[in-house]
Amino acid sequence: MRVLGVDPGLTRCGIGVVEGVAGRPLTMLGVGVVRTPSDADVGHRLVAIEQGIEEWIDEHRPEYVAVERVFSQHNVRTVMGTAQASAVAMLCASRRGLPVALHTPSEVKAAVTGSGRADKAQVGAMVTRLLRLDAPPKPADAADALALAICHIWRAPATNRLQQAHAQAREAQARAQLARQQAQSLARKAPR
Repeated sequence: MRVLGVDPGLTRCGIGVVEGVAGRPLTMLGVGVVRTPSDADVGHRLVAIEQGIEEWIDEHRPEYVAVERVFSQHNVRTVMGTAQASAVAMLCASRRGLPVALHTPSEVKAAVTGSGRADKAQVGAMVTRLLRLDAPPKPADAADALALAICHIWRAPATNRLQQAHAQAREAQARAQLARQQAQSLARKAPR
């Protein structure tokens, strides 16, 4: 499984590509940051992020895209920029038919470090160890993007099984309801 992780942000949008399967050593294929100038118009910044993500998708051909789920912060302006960059990443993936997974920061931290309250240094250290890197990726946004990709690789099999189970349960309910409706219809038509 090859996953493009995106740590969304307007100024620095972390990008990381990891390949592997749960339970086996993982391989980093690339890591970086799409940067935009803070004094530029928001529309131009979003276009630059889109172009950067598109280049990463073209170069690395991921099968999935994992994006950090935007959560409410005290700074509404920051959260808006993060949400906008997140939407661009989802749009780029969806345009190409790539499945998108959203993971919360605490979910990613827990998957990579074992604690949903880990700090950035702990995440960077574990990403370094898990991917057998010489040093933690810099800036932290890049390490966070790799952590997102790792989280998705490790959690996707369980999530897929859960989604399949839910889909099968919905199908069974729909078949049962159809059978009840058909039985009721036959009962109404039967001679008395």
